[in-house]
Amino acid sequence: MHDIRAIRDTPAAFDAALARRGLPPQSAAILALDEARRACILAAETAQADRNAASKDVGKAKASGNEAEFNRLRALVAAKKDEIASLEDEAKAKDAALSDVLATIPNLPADDVPVGADEADNVEIHRWGTPPSFAFAPREHYDLPAVKDGMDFETAAKLSGARFVLLSGAVARLHRALAQFMLDVHTTENGLTEVNAPVLVRNEVMYGTGQLPKFGEDSYQTTNGWWLIPTSEVSLTNIVNDTIVEESYLPRRYTAHSLCFRSEAGSAGRDTAGMLRQHQFEKVEMVSITHPGHSDDEQKRMLRCAEGILERLNIPYRTVLLCTGDMGFGARRTFDIEAWLPGQNTYREISSVSTCGDFQARRMNARFRPDGGGKPEFLHTLNGSGLAVGRCLIAVLENGQQADGAVLLPQALHPYLGGKTQLTAEGALA
Repeated sequence: MHDIRAIRDTPAAFDAALARRGLPPQSAAILALDEARRACILAAETAQADRNAASKDVGKAKASGNEAEFNRLRALVAAKKDEIASLEDEAKAKDAALSDVLATIPNLPADDVPVGADEADNVEIHRWGTPPSFAFAPREHYDLPAVKDGMDFETAAKLSGARFVLLSGAVARLHRALAQFMLDVHTTENGLTEVNAPVLVRNEVMYGTGQLPKFGEDSYQTTNGWWLIPTSEVSLTNIVNDTIVEESYLPRRYTAHSLCFRSEAGSAGRDTAGMLRQHQFEKVEMVSITHPGHSDDEQKRMLRCAEGILERLNIPYRTVLLCTGDMGFGARRTFDIEAWLPGQNTYREISSVSTCGDFQARRMNARFRPDGGGKPEFLHTLNGSGLAVGRCLIAVLENGQQADGAVLLPQALHPYLGGKTQLTAEGALA
C-alpha cells in the first residue's frame, strides 16, 4: 500500500517511479479522488459544527417562548443530521475507492533497480561454482534411471490431474532430507526462528502480503472462504498484522517448511515437464521483520543465507538483480538465485529474496514504537526462499547424475540419509 501523503507531496516522483515499472502516470487520478474524499470529510465536519450550534440555540428559543424559531431550529438540526450522514457515507465510499486504487498499484522500485522489460534485462551480480562436465549427455531429472520408480507423474495425474507428482521411497526421503537440512542450517547457524504456521488463511492475511485483490486467480480458495497459501511468506509476515511492537523486538527472523499451492494461472505451456512448476510444492521460507534503517542490510544477509544452502550442496548458481519489469508486485528490490540444471543446460530460479520496504506493513497496519519515544512507525518486511525444496531436489539429482544412471549425493545430506552417499540406478539409497 502506498502512503497518500507521499503522493500528495511528490506526485511527479511517484509517477516517475511507476514509469520505471512501465506503468502510466496515476497521481492525478489518485489525488482527484483524494481531494473529493477530503472535501466530503470537511463538509461533514462543517455540517456537524452547524448542527451543534443550532442544537444549543434550540433550548434558548424554547426558553424564550419563540415557538417559530424553536421549530425552525429543530428542523435545521434534523436536516443537518441527515446531511451529515449522507456526507459521511459519501466520504466512506470515496475512501474505500481510494484504498481500492492504491491496493492495485505495485510497490515502487528502489533507485538501484535496473530498468527493463523482462528477465532478459536482469543483471547478473554473482556466480558461484563450475557447472559439472559430463562424458555423456546429461538427462533431465525425470529421465534419470535413479528416479524411475520414485517420481511418479502418472499416478499423481490420476489422483489430482496435471502438475502434481507422487514421490516415494528413496526419492521421497531425499526430498525430506533437503528440507530438514535447510531448516537445521537456518535455525542453528543463520539465527532464524522455526515456525509451523497455518496453510489456510483469511482474506485479510492474503491482502496484507499483496496476493489480494489483484492476484486471487493465482491461488486456491476453499468453499468456506479460506485461502491455501502460495508461500509461507503469507503466514509468517502476517504475524505482525495489525500490531504495534517495541523497537527492541526487532529484527524478527522466521523460517518455515510448508506446503505451497499455486494455480499457475497464465502459465499454460511453461515448464510442464517434470517437477519444475507444480500446483502443490514445498518450500523452506525465510521472513524478516525489521527497522526501516536496517532492511537493505537484512536483504543482503538473507541472500547469503539462501546462497549458503546451495554452496553446502555444491550446486553451481548465479545471482541476478531483477529489473523493474521482472520484479514482483510487492517488491522494492529482488535478487533471484538460479541453480545450474545440466539437463536443461541453463540456470533456473530456485530462490527469490525481496525487500518490500513498508509496502506490506501499510497493508497490514504493522508498526513499531521507537525506543526513544514518538509516534509508531511502519515496519519493513522481507522474504526469500531458503530454498524451494522440489527445485533443489531437481538440482541435486541433475548435478550428481552418473553415466550408469546413479546419482551421487552432496556430502551435507549424508547425515540426513543414514550415511548413504548415492541413489543407485535402481532407485535405492546406498
